[in-house]
Amino acid sequence: MNVDAAGNADPLKPAPDRRKAAVKALIFLAFIVGAIVLVRYSPIKHYLTAEALQAFLNTAGFWAPVVFMLVYTAGVCLFIPGTLLTGLGAAIFGAYWGFVYVWIGAMAGASLAFLIGRTLGRDFAASLIGDKLQKYDQAIQRNGFATVLYLRLVYFPFTPMNFGMGLTSVRFGDYFWGTGLGILVGTFIFTFFIGTLKDVWASGDWAQLASFKVFFSIGLFVFSFFIPRIIKKVRGEA
Repeated sequence: MNVDAAGNADPLKPAPDRRKAAVKALIFLAFIVGAIVLVRYSPIKHYLTAEALQAFLNTAGFWAPVVFMLVYTAGVCLFIPGTLLTGLGAAIFGAYWGFVYVWIGAMAGASLAFLIGRTLGRDFAASLIGDKLQKYDQAIQRNGFATVLYLRLVYFPFTPMNFGMGLTSVRFGDYFWGTGLGILVGTFIFTFFIGTLKDVWASGDWAQLASFKVFFSIGLFVFSFFIPRIIKKVRGEA
């Protein structure tokens, strides 16, 4: 199965040349291995702290939020953990603006990773799908939005899912909106929690630890761990 310019599966186009698909799959594999090695063994890892990233963003001045969102986008594609990038965003920009910049960066990164997987790996994946697996692939295409939304809400590993969904026949629009809605709650909870603790630390007023805002942020953070169980229970009763 081929794909159109928008990244959607197109069943009307002829099957791709298997050799060409295999070459693209090897490029895709090389990209993934290279990304992991780059982050693990290059100086990039030294910038993955709040202090180092803050110093880097200070050089960007007014454009610091844009630079951070670009860093987040690249980080997602380089397999840098999303929780680390989200925590850094909240620590640097605070609970509210941190949420905005993190969500935009996460969406851009998720979209780019999906398109990389779709462009380089979908043809080869499609050539391996037999009759037994084809029905599942078609089901994902029919119920793409619901499938993506559910997996996001149960905290399926972020980056592997971004690339992995590109290998399926899910439509890009379903993937985009399912991701946008699915990560909204978790992103807000995590950035609000980290941002609130950062504000207390920066102010030096430790009495604020007993404030409603802190207890509310802790409550949201704890509640986030029960979201997957609640969703699974609801789905089981539906």
